[in-house]
Amino acid sequence: MPEKESSSRKAAAARTVKDKWRSKVWYRVQAPGLFQHAILGETPASEPDQLVGRTLETTLEEVSGGTDLAKAHVKLRFQITQVGADQVAQTRFIGHDLTNDYVRRLARRKRSKIDLSVEVTTRDAVKMVLKPVAVGEQRLQSRLRAELRHKIQEILVEEAAQRSAVELVREVLGGELTKLLAHGVKPLYPLKKIEIRRSDVLGQIAEELPPSEAPEVGTPSDGGALAMSPDAPAPAA
Repeated sequence: MPEKESSSRKAAAARTVKDKWRSKVWYRVQAPGLFQHAILGETPASEPDQLVGRTLETTLEEVSGGTDLAKAHVKLRFQITQVGADQVAQTRFIGHDLTNDYVRRLARRKRSKIDLSVEVTTRDAVKMVLKPVAVGEQRLQSRLRAELRHKIQEILVEEAAQRSAVELVREVLGGELTKLLAHGVKPLYPLKKIEIRRSDVLGQIAEELPPSEAPEVGTPSDGGALAMSPDAPAPAA
């Protein structure tokens, strides 16, 4: 008898889980204007309000529709801010990371690695935290490392103040900012490699294009869209 009761409870629990999934609705998730309102994927929820605050992660390659294979190591983070009547969830860009494998390949044996975290403010008063990683061809003396660290921080603060948040994000993801850093520290030491390994947007970036003016986007299957878990975790600090 106990075995039959246990089987009944398991069957009831399975039906409950199945019914919960049947009650969920799939919502399309759309990137902000900075990324041309591209469709990022779909996510399920019983109520639209459950989506607000949910985060997802995808690569720059996927957002570009697979046209930029060289950016597969750049991971983008988005957070859902609202859901429209058309069941499309709008997001804001909250930062990026480079994959761990890519960062590990930068700093090989007998090379000096410099990590730092710099808080900057853009021309339109958006605060961001940029975390560059610089690699020297050989081991560097402590004094030189300190000078490079100070110079990198100085350049980042100055360059950010001259750009809007949209411009700064574009240059971080496109690599233009790292070129400026490499050129700026060259008189001190010609670095082997320098990258912005992580960024965190602390404010709201103004939309580049309103949805009504954005180009049409395809379905979630177009451009390598990402299917998101209903319990997607927030990005690690």
